[in-house]
Amino acid sequence: MAVMFFTIPTLMTWTRIVAIPLIVGVYYWPGLPMVSQNLIATSMFVVFAITDWLDGYLARKLNQASAFGAFLDPVADKFLVCAALLVLVHMHRVHVLVALIIIGREIAISSLREWMAQIGASKSVAVHMVGKLKTTVQMVAIPFLLYDGMLFGVIDTRDWGAVLILIAAVLTIWSMVYYMQKALPEIRARVK
Repeated sequence: MAVMFFTIPTLMTWTRIVAIPLIVGVYYWPGLPMVSQNLIATSMFVVFAITDWLDGYLARKLNQASAFGAFLDPVADKFLVCAALLVLVHMHRVHVLVALIIIGREIAISSLREWMAQIGASKSVAVHMVGKLKTTVQMVAIPFLLYDGMLFGVIDTRDWGAVLILIAAVLTIWSMVYYMQKALPEIRARVK
């Protein structure tokens, strides 16, 4: 049973959780210029976000998928995204309302999925394309906002990040409404 904690995919998932204090800590490193903080935090976020795709791929390829890994993977993703959003709110790069929408949705849908699993109806709230699109837009917006400068001398990441995080917030609401609608028949059946 303890072996599942030490598979390559699971260790990669754990790195996303370990990354959180590292990414936050970059902004509190004494004497480190803001430009360096932004570059280091962005680089770390991108590398650790790539592990999200890579650990799933390796779990399937190496036949190391596990129930624990399936649980830990979305938890690590949500922790990483929420920590980055809180840093961005603190640095006045994301409006607190946008962060609350995204973080609140993660809590609500995670709770909904847990409840639906308990009543044997988890398929009704399985991951949908709108949720994947929300995640993709979010995972592009956050490093843009962390970088907060001109990329390749032509892309203003603050402007693009601001637009993308607003799109992510709209997709967040859309996906939450979608999942709630899918769960509504089960909720009605249980409330009666």
